[in-house]
Amino acid sequence: MTPDLPVVDPPDAGVDPTREKPVAGVLLAAGTSSRFGERNKLLATLNGEPLVRHAARTLAEAAVDPLVVVVGAGGDRVAAALDGLGFSVVDNPNYAEGQATSVRAGVRTVRDVSDVAGAVFALGDMPLVASTSVDALVAAYRVGEATALAAAYDGERGNPVLFDSRHFGVLADVDGDVGGRDILLSSGESVLVETGDPGVRLDVDTPTDLDRVRERGARF
Repeated sequence: MTPDLPVVDPPDAGVDPTREKPVAGVLLAAGTSSRFGERNKLLATLNGEPLVRHAARTLAEAAVDPLVVVVGAGGDRVAAALDGLGFSVVDNPNYAEGQATSVRAGVRTVRDVSDVAGAVFALGDMPLVASTSVDALVAAYRVGEATALAAAYDGERGNPVLFDSRHFGVLADVDGDVGGRDILLSSGESVLVETGDPGVRLDVDTPTDLDRVRERGARF
């Protein structure tokens, strides 16, 4: 049974931060698109642009730095789709073994390139997340709200997630296809941050999902 996590609202403007180092942004964009068919879902278009570019722009417009994207299947084309957005590209040759391998690659890169307080991990197949939702996570984290935080909509857990650097060692060793979910659900210092953003619950796994996201995206 999945444990319930407390839900908090983003802090009010003007609250003094207690964590001031940069927070990195890591985009996980290495999956095999196995449920989508023969095409790479990250390169399917929404409003004339690849899904992955929408997801990347969310981080690029948020208060996170540095920016890292982890690529795998079709990596050259995925990286090319992010041209001009300021991402460092990390290739994950083990992408077929699950999302955890991309989390590991992202964490290790962030640790090597910058002294950060933590990192936001976003998914390349979630094109409708608002940059303000990322900012809400970062703001809650900066005022001392937990060390593992996930975006929520209507109290339901979604993505992206933010992990304090104290979790980097464990994240660098995770296995399988769950990424940092186990840490989020078991750390004892985890919260959901209410964003009011339905995009944090909308991902694209199948062509039907893409149709749904296109319909929703036309209203945004």
